[in-house]
Amino acid sequence: MRYRFTIIATLIGIAICAFNYTGYDPHNMIFFMLSIPVWISSFFVDIHEVSVLLMYALTILTWGLLGFIADALIARDRRKSGRTA
Repeated sequence: MRYRFTIIATLIGIAICAFNYTGYDPHNMIFFMLSIPVWISSFFVDIHEVSVLLMYALTILTWGLLGFIADALIARDRRKSGRTA
């Protein structure tokens, strides 16, 4: 199985976190829109009390997991159809 989408999605997660960390996202709008762990944690706790580094790590892991799921679905489709390329 190729891990093309896993790598790309993980890089997207890293880019989201790096953009927020650099300060170019002063009101955290991009980070809050694109980070699924932030969505979930905001339902249960005040988002200002959660560790930022934990949210960065969970964001990168979540994006990587989404890419892995996409790669797994593509590999399953290729196995069913008999294609290798």
